[in-house]
Amino acid sequence: MQGSVYPESIILRKIIVKAVILAGGIGSRISEESLFKPKPMIEIGDRPIIWHIMKMYAHHGIRDFIVCCGYKGYMINEYFMNFVLSRSDVTFDLADHSFEVIKNRADSWKVTCIDTGLNTMTGGRIKRVKDFIGEDTFCLTYGDGVSDLNLTELINFHKAEGRLATITAVQPPGRWGAFTLSGHENKVNHFREKPEGDGAWVNGGFFVLEASVFDYIEGDETTWEQTPLEQLARSDQLSAYRHFGFWQPMDTLRDKNYLESLWEEKNAPWRVW
Repeated sequence: MQGSVYPESIILRKIIVKAVILAGGIGSRISEESLFKPKPMIEIGDRPIIWHIMKMYAHHGIRDFIVCCGYKGYMINEYFMNFVLSRSDVTFDLADHSFEVIKNRADSWKVTCIDTGLNTMTGGRIKRVKDFIGEDTFCLTYGDGVSDLNLTELINFHKAEGRLATITAVQPPGRWGAFTLSGHENKVNHFREKPEGDGAWVNGGFFVLEASVFDYIEGDETTWEQTPLEQLARSDQLSAYRHFGFWQPMDTLRDKNYLESLWEEKNAPWRVW
């Protein structure tokens, strides 16, 4: 794994303040769950996956989140509106319709939920929250994937590279067992369950960005993963941080069940907190 050249505390305190989470898509490939709730609200254990993602960032000192909502975004609003009450001891005075929080066990985060439209593309969603970022360097990720990625090292790498954008590159394992056959015979010579991928690097979904990247996004119809990243690459403004550890998106019900099993077995690699 690539190391950093800057002290971790300096980077986190002076450079990175906010993380943007894309949470507006419909999630059609996991319709068994997303029919009833937005994908980031699908639970792993008894907490939605967006909570797991926020815990990852909070562990590295980033506790100010901007959530780009869209499909069933009101459910994300409701979750965080009740976040403190659901994790507190509370006295309710029904006579004067007041309540007092006695003990608060909720995470100390700031969460800004912004309606970025139902059909807005990923680039458009990012551009719609520009005013909440200002000129600061910020993190960006999707609301449906977890990793044991060292976010502090990612941020330090980004600053050392000096480019406008850093993408996390991962090599996902194969999804199915692979085997070889002997000539025209029906004999299996070699079998390996879930082998490593073909060596290709793919977008792992964890970015560190300078505010200048907003200039590469035209509007609501812009897909972040297409024209903006392509233009950044052509202009030598896109770095890649290679991550060799655990990474798992939640694209399908199978993915969800896999993450659920890891959590239940207390073997969840992303639980770094």
